Amino acid sequence: MNERTRSFLVSKFQEYYSQAELRLPPEFTSREWGFLEFSTGDPFMRRHKEFGSKGELNDYLKGIGPAHAYYSVAYYEYPGAPKMKEKNWLKADLIFDIDSDHLPGKINSYGDMLEKGKRETLKLLDFLIDDFGFDENDVHAVFSGGRGYHFHISDPSVLPLESPERREIVDYISGKLSPEMHYTKEWMIGEHGSGTDTFKGKTTVPYKYTLKNYDTGWGKRIAHYIVQYLIAESVKEDKEMFRELRELKGFGKSTSKRFQELKKISKKPEILKNIVEHGRLDFGHIDDFQDVVSLLIKQAVEKSKVNFGSTQVDEPVTADIKRLIRLPGSLHGKSGMKVTALRIDELEGFEPLDDAVVFGEKTVKIKVIKPFAVQMKGKDFVLEEGIQEVPEYAAIYFMCRGAAEYGSR
Repeated sequence: MNERTRSFLVSKFQEYYSQAELRLPPEFTSREWGFLEFSTGDPFMRRHKEFGSKGELNDYLKGIGPAHAYYSVAYYEYPGAPKMKEKNWLKADLIFDIDSDHLPGKINSYGDMLEKGKRETLKLLDFLIDDFGFDENDVHAVFSGGRGYHFHISDPSVLPLESPERREIVDYISGKLSPEMHYTKEWMIGEHGSGTDTFKGKTTVPYKYTLKNYDTGWGKRIAHYIVQYLIAESVKEDKEMFRELRELKGFGKSTSKRFQELKKISKKPEILKNIVEHGRLDFGHIDDFQDVVSLLIKQAVEKSKVNFGSTQVDEPVTADIKRLIRLPGSLHGKSGMKVTALRIDELEGFEPLDDAVVFGEKTVKIKVIKPFAVQMKGKDFVLEEGIQEVPEYAAIYFMCRGAAEYGSR
């Protein structure tokens, strides 16, 4: 960006910070702070800062109008020390980052990308509340102002965790356990054994696979997925049924014994009920259906797991106990939008390209230097190179994205 653009953006950010409502982290005086300023050349990070009061921080933000404002997830004894080893790490918040632009699947627009990110964020929330038992009041959602969402957790139980333990949490949520970790071999006796229709007439005690922890966590998700899958398949014509399973040996033809057995099971409510209520996978003889069980579990995990984005980009956020994270209430220097703190009940209905836009409708003249398109506040902006007049919020967005310069020169 040129100097006129830099000066304009700094002045607009300073104007915002003169009245901004910031959400400071717990024990903010024990955090390291960092700021990236607007620049006409290579950006420079100012870090190893500390603040003793909210007023001191506010004055600093108003004074420099930074493009980005960060604080450390870590709590330090000496947060302002110039070297990391001198800070004396005490503990750290647990942070999750969903980076929408690295999620799998086709992205049609910025808005589409953010919607995909929100869907993954809601899946992550389910894990945090249901599997890990965090109270909703201890889970703080934040729209990053740019490409995705964060969760900040300051529950005392997670603060002392080191990087390996945090990485295990990500591995669990990402579904990295092998299918064999989700079920066990069980001898079927009494009311769960030879007395059932499946085993009528057997002379030996049969055995089956049973889902582990079928009433909670991954086990519950897998049980419900398998039942929903079988119900959906049960109403199809034979030639359309179980397409995902036909790659398995001996399952390709509709006339095969295994195909017909699974078809019969898919139409029996009592067996489907037992999958959910007891974790029982009554799919015939165990040796015949081990590969079916494994493939259905893989499908369930793929559907339910949380995608954090590119492995190299986002999973380290959670494991990094000294990382800097965006300050809620600050502005994102690549979009001009607000880093927005959200209550859990606000997350699903949040529309970032409307709700996180803070600048006004005043017309601003810009020089577009490369074609760019975005939808903001319900309006489509498709700009070609040349002089354009757009609302201030859109002008700031295009300048922050490097697609335009301020003014008509």
